[in-house]
Amino acid sequence: MDRIIIRDLRVYAYHGVNDFEKKRGQTFIIDADIYADLTDACQTDDLESTVNYSHAATVIKRALTAENYDLIERAAQAAADSLLAEFSSAECVRILLKKPNAPIEADFGYVAVEITRSRDTKRGYM
Repeated sequence: MDRIIIRDLRVYAYHGVNDFEKKRGQTFIIDADIYADLTDACQTDDLESTVNYSHAATVIKRALTAENYDLIERAAQAAADSLLAEFSSAECVRILLKKPNAPIEADFGYVAVEITRSRDTKRGYM
């Protein structure tokens, strides 16, 4: 299966269970893999035949900023749902949502959640 890859997309949003996270917000970092058959795009060189990665990034950003969630699991689901709804050629999406400034009293790079959703079930794994 072919895929469109987006890495390290930064989105400022207001997700978290703590009041200060909801008020101040923070940067989230998103990796997305969008699986689709890109054969037509490879043959025609037509933007309409592919998943436009610029538009996909906008869809993800909109999904993460439209509402505020307590859990990054829910925010990741919103991104996956939005991508599957926006791109009919997308058969499956993988979202890795990183929270590098999570309120944890420890030295760490980031915490994250990764979900994979397919068009058939919107909950299934590849």
